[in-house]
Amino acid sequence: MSKGDPLQRCQLAHAMADVQDDVRQELLWDQRALVAAGMITEARVEEAGVSVSAAGLYPSLHLNLSECHRKLGDLDRARDHLERAQATIDALGDDEYGQMIKKGLDQVAQRLR
Repeated sequence: MSKGDPLQRCQLAHAMADVQDDVRQELLWDQRALVAAGMITEARVEEAGVSVSAAGLYPSLHLNLSECHRKLGDLDRARDHLERAQATIDALGDDEYGQMIKKGLDQVAQRLR
């Protein structure tokens, strides 16, 4: 999945991760979404009318990766992605979406204690 618009690839992979029954497959799709996110420009996000900045994609992506690694028992990687998500959370607003991601981060942090 390396061709095409990175924003569309990121969105598709992010959604595909959510419908996987196997956590390993979920992780693969989440990793693909993260790779695609690294190629997304602010101009492309604005052009698409996405409500968050390109940087605002990362908290959710890292949240999902953290949870996958936690489920697989790789707590070091889970904590690493949790820290990355927390480090990028300021890219989100204090709207409903931002609050949902913050709540998810708090829940994963609790599970990792």
